[in-house]
Amino acid sequence: MTLGTARRFDELEAGAIIAKTELTVTRNDLVRYAGASGDFNPIHYDDAVAAGEGLPGVLCQGMLTAALALQTVTEWLGDPTAVVSYETRFTRPVVVDPMHGAVLSVSAKVGHLDEAERTARIDITVSVDDRRVLGRTQVRLAFSS
Repeated sequence: MTLGTARRFDELEAGAIIAKTELTVTRNDLVRYAGASGDFNPIHYDDAVAAGEGLPGVLCQGMLTAALALQTVTEWLGDPTAVVSYETRFTRPVVVDPMHGAVLSVSAKVGHLDEAERTARIDITVSVDDRRVLGRTQVRLAFSS
């Protein structure tokens, strides 16, 4: 979907899955995100440092994981300005394999519709290898029409 073809409130149905995707995060993505965000913690790019901290490997930045989950919804929506709020809890680290990366499975469904306010709560599930890595991930959207 491209911007300009935004979804409408009356198209939504509680419980409906609105977006589902798989995204591969690579070590290169981690480095690019570090440069954009300023998060240069070496556990996000250096295997020796990650191992020294007792981690199972280099970890994806939590904020990158959260941003990719939200991007799935905003791409479906077609209007990122409709996002009123976004929340998540980091429940499990995402280990990024040096050769294969990490595959994030993202699913978004309509959790609640408020007819009076014309808002929708979208519940997002993010997992790696069938294990959730984010918990209670919700985005609230406001619709003008």
